[in-house]
Amino acid sequence: MKLIAGNSNRPLAEAISTCLEVPLTKASIRRFADMEVFVEIQENVRGEDVFVIQSTSFPANDHLMELLVTVDALRRGSARRITAVIPYFGYARQDRKTGPRTPISAKLVANLLTTAGANRVLTLDLHAGQIQGFFDIPTDNLVAAPVFTRDIKERLDTRNLMIVSPDVGGVVRARAIARRLEADLAIIDKRRERAGVSEVMNVIGDVNGRDCIMIDDIVDSAGTLCNAAVALKERGAKSVRAYVTHGVLSGGAVDRVAKSPLDELVTTDSIEATQPVLDSPNIRKLSISRLMADAIERISNERSVSSLFD
Repeated sequence: MKLIAGNSNRPLAEAISTCLEVPLTKASIRRFADMEVFVEIQENVRGEDVFVIQSTSFPANDHLMELLVTVDALRRGSARRITAVIPYFGYARQDRKTGPRTPISAKLVANLLTTAGANRVLTLDLHAGQIQGFFDIPTDNLVAAPVFTRDIKERLDTRNLMIVSPDVGGVVRARAIARRLEADLAIIDKRRERAGVSEVMNVIGDVNGRDCIMIDDIVDSAGTLCNAAVALKERGAKSVRAYVTHGVLSGGAVDRVAKSPLDELVTTDSIEATQPVLDSPNIRKLSISRLMADAIERISNERSVSSLFD
């Protein structure tokens, strides 16, 4: 196989390369003076099974364009199969019409990847599972649950755990973690008055004296998590942590987390950490390199990916 790294998350690509003991293919991904993306694959890829590792994180449009142009370059270089490895799939939150004359951008991105020449997609914790159906090519959606449960078991006493879904929509994801840990489940009912502002209304479940762990897929402004942490503490939670797959952490999110009652926010390295995230005392990163490497190896060897989670 061949591994190619985009510019969005070079450290993760290098970690995956180390796990697989496969060196990254030499490629030049640069920009002209007017910021046009130019890609040159500097090794022969004819007949090869190629994996392009690129999260479409900030700046999302630049990194998405890098991915599309790289896939096109590989297709024109006669690669046998091209798999887009997208640890963080940007535009996933635009998976349905939210009002009149609004786009379904997740479907548009799926179309762009297919048209560019991708034969397969490998991603992690899609915001909505039905996005897999937007693709007309095979799509593997990994889950971070094994990484999270392993870390929780190593660090915490699971006998007093309460797994919490910070909103009703994330109950399935939280329940899967609760089942793995044999823990109880609580749900936070929130009402969003307007976009970007959330208000916690009620906690469903008895969290008094419990070590609460909130499970979510994306933390962006961190408003929901911080408000939820306040609600849990007010109802007697002993401690409050959050395990979130994709740490977008835009704007003042890092400062908001630092000032919140959260004991710790744990995210994966699906998005490369900024310096404020690295400097934050209560934000910690878990690596998904081994999980992604195992999935890549199974795809290359035509073996089952779903058995990773059995």
